[in-house]
Amino acid sequence: MKVLSETWFADGYIDFELKKYTLLAYLQEINHCFRQNKLYPQLGDLIYHYNNLVSFRDTKKFLQQQFPKRIAAVDLQRLQILYEQIAADDELMEELETIIQFSLPEMNGAIQGGTEIYEFVEDQLNIAPVGIVPLDSQEGYMLLCDGHAADTRVYQYRLTIFERHDEKFRGIHTHFIDSYTRSLANTQQSIKSDLIRNFRELPNPAVYTVETDLVFPVEETLLPVAKRLLVKYITQYAA
Repeated sequence: MKVLSETWFADGYIDFELKKYTLLAYLQEINHCFRQNKLYPQLGDLIYHYNNLVSFRDTKKFLQQQFPKRIAAVDLQRLQILYEQIAADDELMEELETIIQFSLPEMNGAIQGGTEIYEFVEDQLNIAPVGIVPLDSQEGYMLLCDGHAADTRVYQYRLTIFERHDEKFRGIHTHFIDSYTRSLANTQQSIKSDLIRNFRELPNPAVYTVETDLVFPVEETLLPVAKRLLVKYITQYAA
């Protein structure tokens, strides 16, 4: 995947036409992946760069409103903005402003396209517990299968909680365990029983199945969306 540096818009020679074509080439590859229903890591990377650019723009505006100064230089290591006592931006910062004004709508359009695919995939997924869910559902197994695969893919999951800006967020870590051929013998309950026999560290695990009748790329789309859906489901119904 074509990548952008954290400070791509201010790296090297700062020229609008140059940065415009750098961004358009990046977005062309992103949109090509989206047309193949491949969301990750492309969507996450795109959102990161969009938020990074918004943060740079908003910090610049806030400081300009607070102080009658202009930007003298940019610290590319920390995206810190250095000021000197003057009223207006110099040519460098005006060029950066033009780059930002062009880039944000272009990025936002691509993000909207990726988000629509994400929401469609999520709507096509059905999630349900297998058997009785224990009181502690922060760790267990996810059974994943789509309409094309002959196998049920089994992942061990573990939920985590991390804090950022005085807010708590739930994350999920998954580890691929095995695949079970889909058959009358390998029911969801029999897979759960087999996991309990073979992995004694979780004697009474929470097990959830995530299924869809459609076909999506597993690593790039189905698994990432299923993981986030599982977090939402456990948070809402089983936490």
